[in-house]
Amino acid sequence: MPNAVRIIGAGLAGAEAAFQLAERGIPVRLYEMKPGKKSPAHHSDGFAELVCSNSLRSDRLANGAGLLKEEMRRVGSLIMRAAEACRVPAGGALAVDRYAFSDYITNYLRNHPCITVVEQEVTHLAGYPGITIVATGPLTSEALFDAISREIGGEQLHFFDAAAPIVLGESIDMQKAFWGSRYERGSDYINCPMDRAQFDAFYEALVSAECVEMKGFEQEGVFEGCMPIEVMAKRGYQTLLFGPCKPVGLAREGEKMPYAVVQLRKEDAEGRMFNIVGFQTHLKFPEQKRVFSMIPGLEHAEFTRLGVMHRNTYLDSPRLLDGCYRLRSNPDIFFAGQMTGVEGYVESAASGLYAGLCAAYQWAGEPIPRLTAKTAIGALAAYVSSSASADFQPMNITFGIMEEPQGRFRKKADKREQVAREALAALEPYAAQVRAFRPGTAGAVEENANE
Repeated sequence: MPNAVRIIGAGLAGAEAAFQLAERGIPVRLYEMKPGKKSPAHHSDGFAELVCSNSLRSDRLANGAGLLKEEMRRVGSLIMRAAEACRVPAGGALAVDRYAFSDYITNYLRNHPCITVVEQEVTHLAGYPGITIVATGPLTSEALFDAISREIGGEQLHFFDAAAPIVLGESIDMQKAFWGSRYERGSDYINCPMDRAQFDAFYEALVSAECVEMKGFEQEGVFEGCMPIEVMAKRGYQTLLFGPCKPVGLAREGEKMPYAVVQLRKEDAEGRMFNIVGFQTHLKFPEQKRVFSMIPGLEHAEFTRLGVMHRNTYLDSPRLLDGCYRLRSNPDIFFAGQMTGVEGYVESAASGLYAGLCAAYQWAGEPIPRLTAKTAIGALAAYVSSSASADFQPMNITFGIMEEPQGRFRKKADKREQVAREALAALEPYAAQVRAFRPGTAGAVEENANE
């Protein structure tokens, strides 16, 4: 029997890859450096740690992220199973209690008979007698980063992204704020309305506030999908009003639409903590408290987490990886997650799912079935392995990287619906094939094997 598959990292990508292999009876050795060592983004000891409750984003099929999640459900995804089990109300988004979500995944994988969890840092790639999937994320430890650099010849890139502050629910002034979702699609968000004078004062404070020093970070690359609120504001006064402070569809009953609205979303099922939606930031901590306390309803807010920014490193994947997320120079090494250039938690999990399935077929010595860019999962793999851009950048799933549907469409919504229909139709034969694939022999992995 071939050696166990080594998976390095138990974030969303590594957890999903481990699940896909183990469910098919293939032995897995899952390496996770927590709890002994943590990166700057880690706070808990569990697997599949999320930074905020709605990290999984939209759940509508007319949206790229919603379609991607539906494809993952149909293939059989642990991440989607856990998300449904730990779901909290969030309008059209898939939001979860992130602590329960991590616990669900951690417990499932730790108790799987085909998975051995090894709590130690991996510092080398060479010498392993089998398949390796590297899923350590964009904040890979320095020793492993050096090992990857030696393996691939130093071809990495980087960008910066940020996380939003979280406030204690009981500290929000509900005399000023109100519950509601946009266009009356439920009551899942707390809304903090501003009039023109309040927004003007807030805007001026925001654009003049002090940021943590990071030499040229804006010029070096801020990921557009996770842009700091202060960087967005400096692009122009109207930018926030058409972005995270957009008031459209958020009027209180019987009142006119506010000039601007800041939304807060539950971070846990009980509503003890709330994320300030779209307010990822790189402001200094005292400045965050000063500026964000100007938002009506948050004057006395207690911050349980302040915003932070991280440098994220990813591979020059079009020159390094094939369409299965394998190294072209060494097909026994797969990569998955944000380090491949897919951006976002859902996308990371999808890459882990696909890499894990490709590795399963390779482990069994069988031809690897492929998905085309007609599907969202296949489009992500195609983007990171074959982007023609000279300036390769991380990418969320969008319909723009998927194959165009046939026909002409009067409305953009009609085109999106057709993309989703064609994607799910193209996915079904693949999903049926991989769901039935069981090449391994069930049983625990030998503790002293494969090293």
